[in-house]
Amino acid sequence: MKKLFSIFQNKNYALLFLASFASQMGGIIGLTALLYYLLDRFSQQPAYATITELMLSLPTLAVFFLVGVFADRFDRQKIAKNCDWICAGLSILLLLSLYIEWMPFTFAVLFFRNAVKSFFNPAQTSLIQGILSENEYSVAVGLNQMVASLFMLFGNGLGVFCYWTLGVEGAVLVDAASFVVSGLLIQACRISKEVRMPNGKHSIRQLNIASVWNEFKLGFSYILQHKLLLALVSGFSLFGVVNGGLSVMQVFILKYKLAPETYEEMSIVLGIVFGAGFLTGSIAASILSQKLKLYHILILALIVSGSATISGSLVNNIWLYMVSSFFIALSLPGINIAIGGWIPSIVNPKMMGRVQGWINPVMMLSQSLTLLFIAALYPAFIALESLYWLVGGSLIAVGIFYMLILPKFLELNQAADVTID
Repeated sequence: MKKLFSIFQNKNYALLFLASFASQMGGIIGLTALLYYLLDRFSQQPAYATITELMLSLPTLAVFFLVGVFADRFDRQKIAKNCDWICAGLSILLLLSLYIEWMPFTFAVLFFRNAVKSFFNPAQTSLIQGILSENEYSVAVGLNQMVASLFMLFGNGLGVFCYWTLGVEGAVLVDAASFVVSGLLIQACRISKEVRMPNGKHSIRQLNIASVWNEFKLGFSYILQHKLLLALVSGFSLFGVVNGGLSVMQVFILKYKLAPETYEEMSIVLGIVFGAGFLTGSIAASILSQKLKLYHILILALIVSGSATISGSLVNNIWLYMVSSFFIALSLPGINIAIGGWIPSIVNPKMMGRVQGWINPVMMLSQSLTLLFIAALYPAFIALESLYWLVGGSLIAVGIFYMLILPKFLELNQAADVTID
């Protein structure tokens, strides 16, 4: 555990970590409060709440081809801090939209705020790659997982608390303040020019549709040339499958099988169990990443999560299902830490932004396809238990696939480096 937190002796990393924490807080509190406000204020129009959630995914798909190019061609530190400050300004506009109660304006502001936030992660991840040593990458990913699990446990509750005590306006102001703090923390970093701009200085005037598209294709070509990297990036599609599947499968199994009368209350308990498992798994995977090879952790986590998913479909007791869900959550951070910690060690720093720019689209596409698959086939053509078998079986199959190919790809990667023009 001491080794896990020794990474904070790097002042730049400590500032970036705190900035990421503040930026995530700025994205959760106000959005949660807004969701509950819309359900209260426009109770006869539940579509407003659905559109609010949609404003999280659509912006990512709208700008995904730009975020990686920007992170590789411009000052990464300026991109990250300006994202926060622009989001703070858009949060103030969000307050104005709530005051005049013009919902198209509200949704437009949410869309642009989340589009701007999409540029933050590739820039920040690329900065972290440059300021850490190779053996610290998996530790950094593990710490990010711990933060994600804390927000999973307490984020919605914190947003609801702010809504109850401060109102939706106060919650959005907390959002704005969090973004400002994050921007100030990033500005306080002292990062070398080589890390901030590994491809040299570029002007926004040099970008046009053709150049952006060429840069985007270059990132794709780089991934295709690097077999190990291609295998790892493809693995992020699993998160889309798991996120898309579990987001509805868990509610379905509570409502239609395990707790039809109390499924709402039980879903809260399940959220706590899942968050606790995720937090425990984040700590365990971070420690194991210092003792085991990353692909061993990855394979083990895939097989455990797949087996736990299948076992969840076989039980008829809600508390046994909670145990299965705990083990699913316990193993998921191992997948993310293994893949997320491995990628920075094999990617040329000059290409990191464009590689990161491909990860979100891969996840969003697989998540959307999974939800479409469930919507089309359940319950008319496929049983609820079969969904669990499909998702769990996919995880196990990929674990076995990785067991066969990753050692070979690792040997090839060590024997020859992929170069870029």
